[in-house]
Amino acid sequence: MLQTLKTCFGYDSFRPLQQDIIENILNRRDTLVLMPTGGGKSICYQLPALMMEGTTIVVSPLISLMKDQVESLQANGIAAKAMNSANDETDNLILRRECMEGKIKLLYISPERLLTEMDFLLKDIRISLFAIDEAHCISQWGHDFRPEYTQLKKLREHFPEVPIVALTATADKLTRQDIVEQLDLKDPQIFISSFDRPNLSLSVKRGFQQREKTRTILDFIAKHPNECGIIYCMSRDRTEKVAEMLTKHGIRASIYHAGLSTSARNKAQDDFINDRVQVVCATIAFGMGIDKSNVRWVIHYNMPKSMESFYQEIGRAGRDGMKSDTLLFYSLGDLVMLSKFAAESGQQEINLEKLNRMQQYAESDICRRRILLNYFGEAMEHDCGNCDVCKNPPERFDGTIIVQKALSAIMRTDQQIGTRMLIAILRGSYSEELLQKGYDKLKTFGVGRDIPQRDWMDYLLQILNLGYIEIAYNEDNHLKITPSGAKVLYGQERATLVVIKREERESSKAKKKKVEKEEQKLFSVTTLSDDGISKELFEKLRILRKKLADQQSIPPYIVLTDKTLHLLAAQRPTSMEEFGNVSGIGEYKKEKYGADFVKVIKEFLAHT
Repeated sequence: MLQTLKTCFGYDSFRPLQQDIIENILNRRDTLVLMPTGGGKSICYQLPALMMEGTTIVVSPLISLMKDQVESLQANGIAAKAMNSANDETDNLILRRECMEGKIKLLYISPERLLTEMDFLLKDIRISLFAIDEAHCISQWGHDFRPEYTQLKKLREHFPEVPIVALTATADKLTRQDIVEQLDLKDPQIFISSFDRPNLSLSVKRGFQQREKTRTILDFIAKHPNECGIIYCMSRDRTEKVAEMLTKHGIRASIYHAGLSTSARNKAQDDFINDRVQVVCATIAFGMGIDKSNVRWVIHYNMPKSMESFYQEIGRAGRDGMKSDTLLFYSLGDLVMLSKFAAESGQQEINLEKLNRMQQYAESDICRRRILLNYFGEAMEHDCGNCDVCKNPPERFDGTIIVQKALSAIMRTDQQIGTRMLIAILRGSYSEELLQKGYDKLKTFGVGRDIPQRDWMDYLLQILNLGYIEIAYNEDNHLKITPSGAKVLYGQERATLVVIKREERESSKAKKKKVEKEEQKLFSVTTLSDDGISKELFEKLRILRKKLADQQSIPPYIVLTDKTLHLLAAQRPTSMEEFGNVSGIGEYKKEKYGADFVKVIKEFLAHT
């Protein structure tokens, strides 16, 4: 088993749970695998596929995902093909013949195509295993629900003796149960890997307005020169505006959302995968088909609707195990909008509860990783040290006066205003609507003009989350004072708020100098952990990788991952044998690329 792992994939050892999962599958038992993105799920079915007689059928929801997996396997010299709508009839005829001759070890297929081939191709070939990738799509509780997946129970009816493995990166208890039932799994062994991704830093920025978000994003990207990242937005319109802003600042960005044509979406995805653009601004429609290992950061421009969505989206970063950053913007406006969507959905109660858990995460003043892992049923005994709460614990103060000013203004308007009007009253800002309603005559008009608007937004968010006010979604999002809020308003209880900290703005001169310095570092060398690694050598290896990838029309990370490049720059192999001993390099890649990389390393060493 280890020999196959080394020969085909270039690894000397298994990651946690991989070996147990593979042995369970080889014993022809049904299996459910819950493993985080980047945790090594694919090898759990790819390795058994190579060791079992016949063809493994992999059910995958997206053409892009199939393409990526097939290219990765072929890059390791493994016989893998895909059957989907991207094929023409000639392609499929050749594919059928190869499958019937037993030449294909892994066949990737969409659920729709699988159902049509149930009584045709599948009956004519020897099937070793069914692997259901992105298995949460089966469940109505999963956030990528696809009705076609619910018919996969037919696999058990038509092929009762063939073992089934279902794999997903995210599934709560409800979804897990549903997957088992929908697939009719027989006494499945369930493997739940740790959901912890310690290489991902977690940060939240609360109450930021658009201009402030823009500034923060530009500063963030400046700290990641030439490193690829994704910005998730709630609306299509916002993706376009953010991409336009980035382009104006000289950052190569593309957009991806469901409103684009198929060709435009494919181009955006292709440009990103092949490192032709640095940033993709996307809705949640983007990402499931992305297996790009060198995404170094993910930003959420708006708060996601659930912890599952959030976890899966930040999971696009750092799939190679290297240090990567995530940033979530959270505002009152997001909360209002998402609550409205949840209230209008078919599963109101569940969706509101999921949103509430997401809100708790964003509002947390304890280690964020603990909250995240707890949601997936995993306890963490210590703080992570790699989230913003751990790095900068919040300070508190007696905010009773601030809370009373806000509550008093709400009360004096008969609780008939939303957040924007409330802030306008508190800050003494005149508007036509405010004057018409006579709110400029209120005793509370202008009592909070000493507090900036953005800080008021933050304080109101805190006041909401402390349970002093609630939003009446059925009354134009008007603010209502709760019984707890009334106690603070009438001086029966005190209120504690968190001190708002804003990052100091660097002078433009200092920032320019800093950016220039970062640019000199080239690509992702800032993530190198070993001081002994030459940045120059790493850059030469990266350029060679890009050249080899372009020659084959495949993404650079499929040639070699960033992690493997870093190991090459550290270990500096000068023979084919030494090259083949580097983690991530199997026999096929050794023979294919070894001479080129060894040559570059030797030339570098000769000149140093």
